[in-house]
Amino acid sequence: MFYHVKELQFNARVSKPDPAFATLLLEQFGGANGELAAALRYFGQAFGARSPFPDKYDLLMDIATEEFSHLEIVGATIQMLLQGINGDLKKAADESEIMSLLDGKKAKEDFIHKAMVAPQTLVSSGGGPAYTNCQGVPWSAAYINGDCNGDLTVDLRSDIAAESRAKITYEYLLQFTDDPYVRETLNFLMTREVAHFQMFEAALDSIQPNFPPGVLQSDPRYSNLYFNMSSGASVRGPWNEGESTQFGESWQYVEDPVEFVLATNGLLNVNPTGTERTLDGVKQLDEDLSKERSAEINMAVPIGQQAWSQSEKDKESEPTTSTNGHKSRTTRKR
Repeated sequence: MFYHVKELQFNARVSKPDPAFATLLLEQFGGANGELAAALRYFGQAFGARSPFPDKYDLLMDIATEEFSHLEIVGATIQMLLQGINGDLKKAADESEIMSLLDGKKAKEDFIHKAMVAPQTLVSSGGGPAYTNCQGVPWSAAYINGDCNGDLTVDLRSDIAAESRAKITYEYLLQFTDDPYVRETLNFLMTREVAHFQMFEAALDSIQPNFPPGVLQSDPRYSNLYFNMSSGASVRGPWNEGESTQFGESWQYVEDPVEFVLATNGLLNVNPTGTERTLDGVKQLDEDLSKERSAEINMAVPIGQQAWSQSEKDKESEPTTSTNGHKSRTTRKR
């Protein structure tokens, strides 16, 4: 249930009209990394998380709702920046505030063709924010469909990346406006991306094990191989020498991939090297985690009559769960 409060989460302000920047700001209204995309991304992910991870469902719904609040802030800012490009413009353009700043036909033409990156804002939206990016491309669910993967650890990693992209977009936008009020609003929105990044990071860390994503483990014969796929001087770093970040395996640097592939019959004759993991151990973990994940889901959503919302009486009759509201996974050596 959504309940709209007619006050913005952050009191957005502008000091003057700026239709050119309003067009740029559309990127965060209807763009791939904008607030609408974020709200619907987390909203969609929440449904699959509700039963196995009710605490993460709460997190995702809270942040999704806040993103809708941010969409309102961005839309309100765009509307204020487009002062004059509204019904008054259509009714009496020469008398509107924005047109009073333009002297003559040539100035108006320059305004349309140069100042506005997406001139359709003038003729198709009535001077309000449109669900497009800054180039006028309509918003698409294709921006986010791949982010609702069905495995929460995968989704949370995607969310961390999405918050990072949105933060950088606000950084770029800040360079294109000198309006102190608009900069104040953008700084708030940028900062909330940083906050959400940390929330998703903490949520991911609370699910153990969370690597590799999903249930099936990786093959220890290939998980720590680094193939030198470029000619010239070899470059070494923590990504191909020392220990790997998650498994703690020793990186095996393959200097000549062609020779290595031929010598191992197309990698079929490779044995695990530099790792304590074994093929038998991986197989056992696959079976254990498959059973655990299946039981977790079936316990949360038993077959039979379902009700999304429960009464207090129904909740009292449920078995006691952990503080997180779900069966805790134990950390295993993978």
